[in-house]
Amino acid sequence: MPRDGYQKQLQSLRENVLYMSEIVLERLQMGLHALEQKDEDLAWEVIEGDHEVNELYLELEQDCIDLLALQQPVAGDLRFIAASFKIITDLERIADLATNLGDYTLDAEQDLFPGVDAQEIGKEVIEMVEGAMDAYAEEDPDACYEIADRDDVVDDMCETASETVARDLIKREDIDDDETIELMMQDVHRLLLTIRDLERVGDHAVNIAARTLYMVESDDALLY
Repeated sequence: MPRDGYQKQLQSLRENVLYMSEIVLERLQMGLHALEQKDEDLAWEVIEGDHEVNELYLELEQDCIDLLALQQPVAGDLRFIAASFKIITDLERIADLATNLGDYTLDAEQDLFPGVDAQEIGKEVIEMVEGAMDAYAEEDPDACYEIADRDDVVDDMCETASETVARDLIKREDIDDDETIELMMQDVHRLLLTIRDLERVGDHAVNIAARTLYMVESDDALLY
């Protein structure tokens, strides 16, 4: 009977980690939508909702600690709990990056660089996180490698976007006063931070895939 309770705790942990990922992905999608639409109400919803993710993170952290301390798991169970602990940390950090998008929305003035599509990058990294969590749920090692490969695509997208901002900035001919320059530089800063944060979301997705691969096959090939 005690062993049945232990297995239920493990299953509950898996379900709760997946639940946390759903909340985090929702926050990320909301942050991107707020930024695209300049929706300050939605931005505040993302910012003020971050405490919910933080509270869930602390609850799951304690669940992992209790399992390690009270059940003394070994082999596959130990890797599963350790991976879950690392994954909720990555999810919490993705939620923080979503909150950043809310902050950038509040500061946004106008879109000066139509050639840069942050939403396209956002869509790609959301799919990466979704794929990484599917790999965790299904214990799919092949999917973990696919997530790592997709990160190269995201890195290229982010590099291209940053180069586009720099190139377009050099070509601008409508800068005629200090106020215009200041506003433009604020928007440039915001856009570059957005690109950087979305790239970091992709990195966290790779971390999740890496921990999942180690959990399933004791393979540290993707850990770095």
